[in-house]
Amino acid sequence: MADTDKLHQFLGKMVTDMGAAMNASLVLIGDRLGLFKALGDKGPMTSEELAKATGTHERYVREWLSSQAASGYVEYDGTSKFSLTPEQAMVFADPDSPVAMAGAFDVIAAAWRDEPKITEAFTSGKGVGWHEHHPCLFRGTERFFRSGYKANLVSNWLPALDGVVQKLEAGGIVADVGCGHGASTLIMAQAFPKAEFVGFDYHDASIERAREAAKDAGLGKRVSFEIAKAKEYPGKYDLVCFFDCLHDMGDPTGAAAHVRETLKPDGVWMIVEPFANDTLAENLNPVGRLYYGASTMICTPASLSQEVGLGLGAQAGEARLREVVTKGGFTRFRRATETPFNLILEARP
Repeated sequence: MADTDKLHQFLGKMVTDMGAAMNASLVLIGDRLGLFKALGDKGPMTSEELAKATGTHERYVREWLSSQAASGYVEYDGTSKFSLTPEQAMVFADPDSPVAMAGAFDVIAAAWRDEPKITEAFTSGKGVGWHEHHPCLFRGTERFFRSGYKANLVSNWLPALDGVVQKLEAGGIVADVGCGHGASTLIMAQAFPKAEFVGFDYHDASIERAREAAKDAGLGKRVSFEIAKAKEYPGKYDLVCFFDCLHDMGDPTGAAAHVRETLKPDGVWMIVEPFANDTLAENLNPVGRLYYGASTMICTPASLSQEVGLGLGAQAGEARLREVVTKGGFTRFRRATETPFNLILEARP
């Protein structure tokens, strides 16, 4: 027999979750049409003023503003004006903010678009490769992770690795494996003008986009992007970086062994992975919920589509990652630092 109070509590949770799910597409609309940005730039506005400022239709904008106010994503003054708090503006209106999150909704959109493929994979057991997803996944992944990289990579993560910053300041050569659109590569290249950087990814469309971004940034010949798999990229490096991608690989141990072969004798491997504790019970929290969902729809299918198909998943945790890395031939492994969203791990031969 169901407990009435518990049932009502659970129904309340369901209404909250359904409202969030329904609003995800509206966040994308606000982002793409510049509605959030206009609110952030111009201050309190009526629906008529916002529509005029963005070249949109007032009746649609009025309903959109109502939904955002009900979600707590914009503020309503009780009469006719809507606005963003400084905190809301950091999340939705400033693409350079360390907590910009609008891009994450492109990732969510990709999950909905690709649901039929994943549903079929549940039955067949086959994988779904990264390249088989809707393009909004690639765009959203870059935007979502870039804010965290900009906030932490140069200021916190690289300094947490023993001696790496000093080496990059003097020169050195860096491989960014699984670079996607190259956000992490370009952030490092801009910070260390004497070093050289090569981004590798098997996804040709991502490499094409990364090359365009490097050209736009004016970084010249110090930065290049090449199509290559994690077990096949060439060269010898002072630093090899894997940003949020090791768990996506079918054979992460094989990838680790290849990293060891491509490191110089005193080289370092930096592995950035989604934050996770080592047990399921410890990961039953909002961050774990987000990452398990992404892992089910994106990361685990990607791994199962490749050779070996280990299927680490986005919540592998430090102990499991240590096992993979040490099996690949590394003898030193430690957690260098962390954020609420990432583990930053250092491995040395």
